[in-house]
Amino acid sequence: MKQRLLVEPDARDMRIDLYLAGIFEGLSRSYLQKLLKTGQVLVNGCAVKANYRVNPGDLLELEIPEAVEPEIPARRMDLDILFEDDDILIVNKPKGMVVHPAAGHFDDTLVNGLMEHCKGNLSGINGVMRPGIVHRIDRDTTGILVVCKNDLAHNSIAEQLKVHSITRKYQAIVCGVVKEEEGIVDAPIGRHPTDRKKMSINSKNGRRAVTHYRVLERFSGYTYVECILETGRTHQIRVHMASIHHPVLGDTVYGSDKNPFHLEGQTLHAGVLGLNHPRTGNYMEFVAPLPDYFVQLLDKLRKIQ
Repeated sequence: MKQRLLVEPDARDMRIDLYLAGIFEGLSRSYLQKLLKTGQVLVNGCAVKANYRVNPGDLLELEIPEAVEPEIPARRMDLDILFEDDDILIVNKPKGMVVHPAAGHFDDTLVNGLMEHCKGNLSGINGVMRPGIVHRIDRDTTGILVVCKNDLAHNSIAEQLKVHSITRKYQAIVCGVVKEEEGIVDAPIGRHPTDRKKMSINSKNGRRAVTHYRVLERFSGYTYVECILETGRTHQIRVHMASIHHPVLGDTVYGSDKNPFHLEGQTLHAGVLGLNHPRTGNYMEFVAPLPDYFVQLLDKLRKIQ
């Protein structure tokens, strides 16, 4: 798709990638920079770099590739949808469901269900029709995910995640009795130095990660906590709670491989998600109730006090 436009008089000396990002709301700056790098953006008939500064009257020509639909099979699923409109969809993900197709999970993931439910109405950023996922939760973590149905929503939610303005509250049962009522774990997370399937706070390439936690209830040998994400790194809560010697119950990757309650994975639930609606700007907050297994486990722990 070819686009032609003249630079307006009030845009003098603005970087071309910034200028274009303001014109085409559905295109990210990183994607526009790729187009500039590959010569798909011309100024007065000549290719320029991303740091080119526009002048009033410049003729800009863009060749924007059509979004390519991914080779992901659609599958009808009974999705637990908490909210849906033309821009976003809020899903309550069950335990055991993988978000993205991967080895061993090609046609039974959340994305497969979204491909069927949304019928192609998904974001197409960076030249590929993506399944609308801007953040993930682990296979055995339950709870809320936001799905973006168009590029405007995708860019908006991605930016909110980048500046940490989205509210994300998790409930977890951790091993051991947490003494303090609340606390903060501020420790960078990166790929584990020797086990590439794990994350670690002892990584040379760690990125800043902050988790706030507070005690909800104490049991004999366990604690029910709420964790609030300030950042959103891979396995963040699991890594951070393990780093203060309170691994999430059932987490055999970062905690003990003993399983006294016969759990399938960690007891971690993404219970609250708050965001500004990408089109209206209004703040919206969604709550996913604790899954049955979690409620039953809490009842069991209360009885063995």
